[in-house]
Amino acid sequence: MAHGWADERWTLSRVRLLIAEQLGVSLSVRGVWALLRRHGWSCQQPARRAVERDDATVAGWGKAVWPRAKPLRGRSDDGWSSRTKPPPR
Repeated sequence: MAHGWADERWTLSRVRLLIAEQLGVSLSVRGVWALLRRHGWSCQQPARRAVERDDATVAGWGKAVWPRAKPLRGRSDDGWSSRTKPPPR
């Protein structure tokens, strides 16, 4: 909160911004993750669930909204396996 964020979560994007601001070094989010892991940091999860959480709503969302939101997996147009060469005409 001392850095102007409304909550106390330290996301990789926030750490990236802080590194750029304090050290003048531009890193990618992936680079920040590698740097933190190298120094012994790990991903943390909350110790308990939020009191406001409504499990019925979450379950309903997973059944109703998520199937429409996730992309469908399908074949490529011509079934051509090469990503670098165009299909023969």
